[in-house]
Amino acid sequence: MIHKVVVDLPEIKNIVLELDDEIAPKTVKSFLNCLPIDIGINVWGEELYTDKIPIDASEENSKPLVDLMDVAYWLPGNAICLFFGPTPIGKKGEIRPYSPVNVIGKITYTGNKSIKNIRAGTRATFRLK
Repeated sequence: MIHKVVVDLPEIKNIVLELDDEIAPKTVKSFLNCLPIDIGINVWGEELYTDKIPIDASEENSKPLVDLMDVAYWLPGNAICLFFGPTPIGKKGEIRPYSPVNVIGKITYTGNKSIKNIRAGTRATFRLK
């Protein structure tokens, strides 16, 4: 089942995420149970990740590499990650998280604004659409 989540940010209104509970059902369910949530955003290369989020999940189809526009849960940091380009440790042409992540969906809409403009310390609200 696909679940739509909206991320409200000051610079970009309404980033839309589509979470697929067939990929990592326990992780998706735990994240959805946290919503709505207002949380700080951090930046690492071309990845946005949240401050610690109260998700109760273990490794679930964890991957060391992700695809462009993937949404994932990073267990060691208790964070939701939005991947929109290369990360500092990825080789050319790959997007490598700091450590394996549970991929839970895709970024499907960013409006006409670039995610690259988001700064560390920005607050975001994640809510069901």
